Amino acid sequence: MNLGLLEYGIVIMAFVITYLASNRLISLLIELKREVLDYHKEGKKFVAYPGGPAIILGLVSALLVSIIITNDTRIIAILGVVVISATIGIVDDFKSLGGRKKPLILLLASVPIILLGAYEPNLDFLFFGSVKLSIIYPLLILVSIPVTANTINTIDVLNGVSTGFVIITSIPLLISLFLIGDSSMVLVTLILISVCLAFFMFHKYPSRVFPGDSGTLTLGATYGAIAIVGGVELIGVFAILPAILNSFFYLSSMKDFVEHKNIRVRPTRVLPDGTIEAESNDNAPITLVRLIVAGNSSKELPIVNTIFILSIVSATIATIMGILTWVI
Repeated sequence: MNLGLLEYGIVIMAFVITYLASNRLISLLIELKREVLDYHKEGKKFVAYPGGPAIILGLVSALLVSIIITNDTRIIAILGVVVISATIGIVDDFKSLGGRKKPLILLLASVPIILLGAYEPNLDFLFFGSVKLSIIYPLLILVSIPVTANTINTIDVLNGVSTGFVIITSIPLLISLFLIGDSSMVLVTLILISVCLAFFMFHKYPSRVFPGDSGTLTLGATYGAIAIVGGVELIGVFAILPAILNSFFYLSSMKDFVEHKNIRVRPTRVLPDGTIEAESNDNAPITLVRLIVAGNSSKELPIVNTIFILSIVSATIATIMGILTWVI
């Protein structure tokens, strides 16, 4: 399976559009005073928000061109997922939808995959082969997109984490899809990585822009769509395991869907020198960051790097699973 110069050109186009759009959007947001407090910095540092529209523009532009050159209905389905999740995210950035309402509305983002039949109702298990789930699979799709979207959204608490995390965890998808020989989904995965790389240039520590829900929900939904449409669902699940665990810890401790900005007791505290320590109050939610700094206070960048190390470990395991599933 080989991608041509045109396909690689689309990937480069996605990077350039996202990079230029991000740079311009940051200036515009600052002019409009659309900035939020970077909570984990010493002093009062404000960051442009939301940067999601730049991510959305890069993805949509590249996917539209991909549809033209491949004529692949599955990419149309993924584009539908992107547009719907992006719309929901933009609305949430400017008018909060609430912790309970947002996951329910995100069910709509799953519909394009189901309506266009852009999936095979099978799950490929390592050592056990393929299992056909004709009846239940559409229901799994319906739930999966909101789950992946909210999972990436929930882990986006420190500079560069969400985009860096998606870059790392998309690599197992890319390798598995390459082994399967699915050139269309390899192209879409490369587009996702390219867009994330471009935005990461501004989102990495210290951030100049935050993606907002429009960015994180779109990235998470796109990731889930690629895993489902490409038939590498289990690889995708194992790759993002740290984020899944973070969401599980958060929901189990809060016992409800609560927006980060509505939390009464934050999971961590920032000391005057910028050191982050775990909150001792039992009412504070349990999160991955809180667990990382429990008994070991740290600055922000080492915590970000720890999350990336965890994601590399999970991505490596997922990659090995993919190789064992489709090669051996």
